[in-house]
Amino acid sequence: MPDRLLLDVARSADRIPEAVLRGFFVCAADIAWTFRMGGVRQLERNLTHVFASEMRQAHELIDNRKLRRRVRRCSRQGMRSYFAYFCEAMTGGARSEQQLRARIRGMGGGFDSIADNARQGTSSLIAMGHQGNWDYAGYWAQFEVAPVVTVAERLANAELLRTFVEIRERLGMRILLTGQHDLTDRLRNALQDSTVVVPLLADRDLSRHGIFVHAFDSTIRVARGPAALAYDTGNPLYVVNLYREKLSGQRKKQAGSPYGYVCDISGPVDVHKFREMPRQEALQAISQAWVDLWARGIAAHPQDWHMLQPLFLEDLDRSRLHDVPDGLRSRMDDKSFGQ
Repeated sequence: MPDRLLLDVARSADRIPEAVLRGFFVCAADIAWTFRMGGVRQLERNLTHVFASEMRQAHELIDNRKLRRRVRRCSRQGMRSYFAYFCEAMTGGARSEQQLRARIRGMGGGFDSIADNARQGTSSLIAMGHQGNWDYAGYWAQFEVAPVVTVAERLANAELLRTFVEIRERLGMRILLTGQHDLTDRLRNALQDSTVVVPLLADRDLSRHGIFVHAFDSTIRVARGPAALAYDTGNPLYVVNLYREKLSGQRKKQAGSPYGYVCDISGPVDVHKFREMPRQEALQAISQAWVDLWARGIAAHPQDWHMLQPLFLEDLDRSRLHDVPDGLRSRMDDKSFGQ
């Protein structure tokens, strides 16, 4: 997505009719999908893992032609959802409270629990992936759960980063940036000093600190932040899956949009049962526990998963991977790995 386009959209958000912007981004998504531009091919490789795993679990014979058709259909929806996110993210500051609150609702087995925690003064952590519109979810959470403290990726384009941060802060979120040497301490302090919810995008981390976990019959490396903070603070850890839904009736009118989002909250993960383990072993177990919940949501709504980068171990540049466990490195060296 060109930085200049996103900045222009943000500056014009209150002047261009939203329906026009939505139509433009849908067309751009379809062009990218048709010509497999940008990360479309990688998105399809990631979706192939999801669907192939689902077929194996259902004891279906994997028909490659059928699988490719299914992946291709889903990737078109995925690109539309991905482009919709950017359209909404850059214009969120121009929407009214009524519109934004009508565009997202909460549900799931963890919904009542996380709200009860906040009422009792307990902060909560959330592990989530690149799905749906997490900015809308953060806005919604401040009304239904607690004030939000989260982390944004430090972008190379300083102007675009400043715009993203300003919009999110206007929506009521407190934003910290990756790369700060005291980031973990600041998150830990936020959890302990007041009642907040800390959502962390965690489904991809290729740094030395990432944790390898099993997902969709393969291996991915996720951020250690959710597990580490839950282990160190004892705060409950939930999992959120976000996906789009069609709106109708009064809610559609209030939202000013044909689509909204569901914030499906699972958990909490029972972190306490892992706290007697050695720390690294516990972080591995906690990470696997939240990934298992997250993967179910991805399988149920793959069309809203915006993972356009290499994620599964078979697709990663092995020469750039660091701190790979010996057992996993042996698997990678096996000539049949990934086949």
